[in-house]
Parts: sequence; structure tokens; C-alpha cells
Amino acid sequence: MSRSQAARTAALTVAALTSTLLAVPASAAEPADAVRIHDIQGTTRLSPLAGERVSQVSGVVTGVRAYGSRGFWMQDTAPDGDPATSEGLFVYTGSTPQVAVGDLVSVSGTVTEYRPGGNSSGNQTLTQISRPQVTVVSSGNRLPAPVVLDSASVPEAYAPQGDPAAGGSIEGLRLRPGTYALDLYESLEGMDVQVRDARVAGPSTQYAELWVTVRPEQNPSARGGTVYGGYDEQNSGRLKVESLVPLAQEPFPTANTGDVLAGSTTGPLDYEQYGGYLVAARELGEVEDRGLERERTRAQRRGELAVATYNVENLHPGNDQEKFDRLARGVVDNLASPDILALEEIQDDNGPVNDEVVSADATLAKFTEAIAAAGGPRYEWRTVDPVDDADGGQPGGNIRNVFLFNPGRVSFVDRPGGDATTAVGVERERGRAVLTHSPARVAPNDTAWEDSRKPLAGEFRFRGRTVIVVANHFASKGGDQSLHAAVQPPERSSEVQRTAQAKAVNHFVRQVLAVQRKANVVVLGDINDFEFSATTRELTAGGALRSAVLSLPEDERYTYVYDGNAQVLDQTLVSPGIRRFDYDIVHVNAEFADQASDHDPQVIRFRP
Repeated sequence: MSRSQAARTAALTVAALTSTLLAVPASAAEPADAVRIHDIQGTTRLSPLAGERVSQVSGVVTGVRAYGSRGFWMQDTAPDGDPATSEGLFVYTGSTPQVAVGDLVSVSGTVTEYRPGGNSSGNQTLTQISRPQVTVVSSGNRLPAPVVLDSASVPEAYAPQGDPAAGGSIEGLRLRPGTYALDLYESLEGMDVQVRDARVAGPSTQYAELWVTVRPEQNPSARGGTVYGGYDEQNSGRLKVESLVPLAQEPFPTANTGDVLAGSTTGPLDYEQYGGYLVAARELGEVEDRGLERERTRAQRRGELAVATYNVENLHPGNDQEKFDRLARGVVDNLASPDILALEEIQDDNGPVNDEVVSADATLAKFTEAIAAAGGPRYEWRTVDPVDDADGGQPGGNIRNVFLFNPGRVSFVDRPGGDATTAVGVERERGRAVLTHSPARVAPNDTAWEDSRKPLAGEFRFRGRTVIVVANHFASKGGDQSLHAAVQPPERSSEVQRTAQAKAVNHFVRQVLAVQRKANVVVLGDINDFEFSATTRELTAGGALRSAVLSLPEDERYTYVYDGNAQVLDQTLVSPGIRRFDYDIVHVNAEFADQASDHDPQVIRFRP
């Protein structure tokens, strides 16, 4: 599920003007002993002058922002030559600045460190001057030459290790811009930078932003993105791009992963809560469409069982019919109408209305009708309604996991008794492992599932063989520190709950295998964690399961794109009895600006 729209700022609303006239000499704008921008920035992430009042700080205005955190950027025309000290600075005015790009200004005010998202966010700080008094000395001055960000200038390594004595913080460490990308970006904070002909690594969004990589050779995906393949592979070339040109004057371009932001994109280097460092583009390049197409998987053969999973992002009857139709076409055309489809984020019949409704029959009827109308099978469904407001997600939505299945190809074994709080068990029946209840929930009363979606287990029959499927939607990554955090390596607090959830699912699978060693078990869904994570290690512990993601080449391992990183959040895992399979992540959403959901679905085909 995508981050909250309510937490984001409004679209860009102000233009920044440029000029080509020569700059006024610094000596004409301030006294010789005046504090300069590099004195304020210092050689670490925190200003040595934080909390102090400074007077007559000189610089040329390089960008103006009249939305969100209003203010302007200025840059010194006489740098000190130390690569660790930035020559740029943001001046927070709190209202629309009365300056223009190219103005030489003299600023007095208080040096502050602003932490986007608040102190609990773990984000880095932005050095700025607050409560300023601004004097325009002259206008129409030439801007300093921008620093070009590319493979030659941006280090491969992403971040230094934090200081153990400071709880892992990197804020007090001297910047090493030639060694670490985060240090380089901090050393350029507020300065004019430029990217040229940069490949788009994360599609444009409704918030008027996109992600590029300035190191295109770094872990490239098969379709033009940048793959996040390990905690030590943060991909240092990722950089967000926004525009300082008003959207009413120039709409933000639409871009998909693999497109190119051609030409030069130039503007101050900023830092914000969502995504960290970014180019606040005064001049924005043009998007070149490289023709990325949505994938289609092959149809299952007669003897193959196709089991798929799809996070449909808070689907409920109040959504536009177009969302239902697009998701339905994706099931039929892109997923080739799988025999079993595990769905995540199916909401109740009135969606986010926070009342006592928990049934999702209306949601599922509308979705299955849309699939049939798109030329697919008339799917039946099975689910267990949750306790009201007990499973997390959007308040009032009561999201849950659901099975759709094609009764013309596979049958569901109904075993009554499963409800929101009754745990599924395993029994032996004629030498086979069967479920005590079907559909039913896995360990719903375990504290691991507090305020989280409970796994849904179902027993299916295909060509005379039993297949047990467990649909999952593990706890989200909410509360984790970002890759660009002030603590390195970042803290992943949410991982504690997911590893506990993984242990519970692994224990259930072991119960099945203890009854029938070669049982066919498929565990799949939105695991909300990576194939290299501790969560996955707990799921696969003891050889109970193996992750199908690892059967793919590394450049194809992703189901979601976040902050320009193509990464695995959704997984399919199988028991040892399923020895051979054909697995496919079907890229239809995550790489595209126009999405039916923010997740890509996946499908596994095998012969039970």
C-alpha cells in the first residue's frame, strides 16, 4: 500500500527565473569578516553555528520555493575549496519569498537544523537560516556553475557506518564526499547540481516527482530500473527530481521506468522526508519514452496448476469501475487467468467507512463480475471475515486475504468451522495431510498478528491431488528508518513483527510436512520484505519452504518500486514436494506512472 497522500505537500506553484549577467563581486555585498555559507555548513551534517544568529551572509539566489517549506536557496560566489563544505544554503522565509533567481542577497537570521518528519523520523537534517532579514544587493547575476552528478562524481559506496558512541548516528562524522554518496550529497546540500540524460529508475507520481539514476551501470534491472538486492546494495546513484516550474505553467512530465530524462536537469540539491536528497529543478529535461510495455505471462498447460497472488490496493465497491476493470483485465490478459488467485487488500463492502460492516461479498462479486466480463472464468471465492478493526490497514476498510479459484479447473475443499479467531489445524486422511477447517486462519490469536492481516489457508484439489495454499499479507514497513537516515545502517523496527509472523507460518507448514512429507504447499502474498531478509530466512527455516524469487535472474527480482529501488515485497514459496515449477513476476504496475495497483502480481505453475 502506498504512503498516505495526506502526508504530502501540494504541487509545485512557483517559477524560478534565470539570468546571464555577471555576478557582483562578493566584497561589494558584505564586509570582509562576514560569516560565509561554508562557515555555516561546516564539515559535518550539523552546522557548527546552529542556534546562533548570523549577519549579512552573502549569496546568489539559485532557486525559489513558494509551496510547503517556503523559502529560497542561495550560493556563495567565493567557495573555500574544501569539498566537505557546501557553498549552498536554504533560507526559510515561511511565506512566498520576495527574491528572484540571479539576485545577489545579504541575509541575516538564525542558523537552524530542520529535520523533515520530526525528530522521531530518523531523517537527516537540513541546515537553513530561519527568521531571515533579506536585502537584495543586485539582480541579474550569473549563477555558479552546477556540479555535475554522474558515474564519475558519485561514489559507488552509499553511506558510512554510524558512530557507535552516538547510537549509530552519522551526523557528527566529518564528510567524506569522495567515498560515500550520502556524504557527497550532504556536501552539496543547497548547491546547484545537474544531471544529464539520466535513466528513469522510478516512475513519475501524482506528487510531481520521479526518480533517476546517475549510475546506470549500478544493479540494472532487465527493464531499465535499478534493483535493490541486498542491505549493502542501496544504489548510490538514485536521486529524486522535482520541478520548480509551476504545474499550471508546465505540467510535470509522465515517465515510466526505463525512460530517459534527456538533456540537462539543473537546480539546488535539497533534502526532504520522502526520498531524501533531490534535485529541485529550475530547469527540467525532457522525458524520452523508451516504450516500456506491460508483461503478459503464458497460459498454464493442461496438467499445470497456476497459482497467483495480487495486492489489489484497498479494493472496495466505492472505487471507480475503471479500477475494477483494469484489475480484471490484468488477471485475464496479463496473468492468463490463473487457477487460484490469492488477493491482498480486499476491503469490506463499504470500504473505509468505519462502521461494523466486515463482509466483503459485494467487493468480491463486483470484482469477479469484472473478470468474467473481461473474458476470464467465473471465479468463485473463499475468505474469512476479520474481527472489525482488528487487522490493520486503512481504518474502517477491514482488509483481508481472499482466494479466487476457477471451478472449471480446480475444486475447493470446504471444511466448516473456520472463523476470525479459530486456528486451522492439520490432520491425516488416507495418508494425506488435510486441514481441520478450510478456509481458515493460521494462528490468528498469536500476538504476531496483532493489528495485522491473518494468513488464510485453503485446501484445494487439482486432478486428484491435494494442494494447500496459504495467502499472506505481513505487517508493513511502517516505522522503519529510510535508507538515507541519520543512523547507518538504518533501524528496521518493523522487522520484529514480520519475523514473528514468518515463524508462525513456518511452524504451520512444518505441521503439514510432519503429516505428509511430500505435501504440496504454496505460501504466497505480500510478505512486505525482501528475499534476502530475516523474514524470508524464518519462512524457509529448516527447509520447510524455498522462495521462488531466487529461481529468477537477479535483474528480474522485484515486485515493487520504492524511492527508485526495484525490490521484492511479494513472494511465493513452495514446500519440497513441489520440485519443479515455472515462476514469473508479471510487471504490469510498479514500473509505470499509470498503475492499477502499486504492486506487481506473480504466478507459479507446477504439476502437483
